[in-house]
Amino acid sequence: MIVDEIFQCIEMFENPANARGMERFGIFTDKIYGLTTPEIKRIAREVKKQTKKRHELAQELWKTGVYEARAIAFLIDDPQKVTNEQMESWAADFDNWAICDGTCCYLFCRTGPAYEKAFSWAEREEEFVKRAGFSLMAYLAIHDKKAPDERIAQFLPVIESKSDDDRNFVKKAVNWALRQIGKRNLALNKLAIETGEKIKKRNSKAARWIAADALRELKSEKIQERLKRKK
Repeated sequence: MIVDEIFQCIEMFENPANARGMERFGIFTDKIYGLTTPEIKRIAREVKKQTKKRHELAQELWKTGVYEARAIAFLIDDPQKVTNEQMESWAADFDNWAICDGTCCYLFCRTGPAYEKAFSWAEREEEFVKRAGFSLMAYLAIHDKKAPDERIAQFLPVIESKSDDDRNFVKKAVNWALRQIGKRNLALNKLAIETGEKIKKRNSKAARWIAADALRELKSEKIQERLKRKK
């Protein structure tokens, strides 16, 4: 399939009302057709079946700037072919949390530079690049099953140090990363709770919210029982 054919598919499902409604969920972007996630994934599955040059096609789709095309791009791209330069270029284009998180979940967290980018992007000032750093931490904690605890625990000091950022999409990602690390196993749960207690003592509204929300879940009976059974 080529880009024009993919856009024909996208246009079949166009829903202007849904596109406007997505703003209620904090998805603000200039070019959007209003497709649902299942519709986007359906198109992506067909694209995967019909083309071998998925990596090259993903680059073309991303360049269109269209929300749905970019979602298809991160769903079809080959993580083994993703370069450092591509990651930096795409991250610079992030303009909403959904594309940021989707790219990190389905593509970037499965690439070689994933850990490096998690650390470096967490230091960046751009809101969605910074969010991407913590999104990667969360997804690596979920998906990198073979990573030793020590590797995942290296994220915790960064989470603590960046917990004062009160921008909504950043603080929610910091909180999310802390919770996902703490739900990985009992050992990391203990370390994440210790980090949450340190964050709670920081003198900022954002840090207090991050700590309170994360600690409530990580200390909950539900999570503690699940982690004990998992052990």
